[in-house]
Amino acid sequence: MTKFKVYTKTGDSGTTGLIGGTRVPKHHLRLEAYGTVDELNSYIGLIRSHEIEKKSSDILLMIQNKLFLIGSRLATDDTKSDLKEKLIIEESDILLLEKEMDRMDESLPELNNFVLPGGDPLNGYCHIARTVCRRAERRANQLAAEVDVNPLLLKYINRLSDYLFILSRKVLTDLGKDEIKWMPDL
Repeated sequence: MTKFKVYTKTGDSGTTGLIGGTRVPKHHLRLEAYGTVDELNSYIGLIRSHEIEKKSSDILLMIQNKLFLIGSRLATDDTKSDLKEKLIIEESDILLLEKEMDRMDESLPELNNFVLPGGDPLNGYCHIARTVCRRAERRANQLAAEVDVNPLLLKYINRLSDYLFILSRKVLTDLGKDEIKWMPDL
């Protein structure tokens, strides 16, 4: 078996290849969308590298795998590849996120005000992931205005940002730390 080389030199001119072979500029909206999903996946990996409950770690690994699929889907030129048929997002993926949010929320205090990121680095990483997820959602929706994007993919990314917010609260609770309440008069 031939060893795969990371560098191809094909992008040196400022273009990159989509799945299917189409070449586009590196600033193309499609790259912004799947690149932001990749960035999100990296932050979730950072969260998983910390001490968190096993259930959450397992769910985050499932999310990372789903995000890799989503990135691949966003990187596919449907006019040149039928990969779309193999990269499936289902309603059950979204329901899993909702079920996990409900499970985590059971142990959390009622939320009566806005909270600020912080209180622990892990909480901060969850909030960074949440905001990157919101950006990924904006980019994917922007792309959906130009090409066909599975609505369930958009719904999954939307729900994932909610999941990351709940996770940010849960990690503080698990660490025995208080949330930082937003005080608009300070």
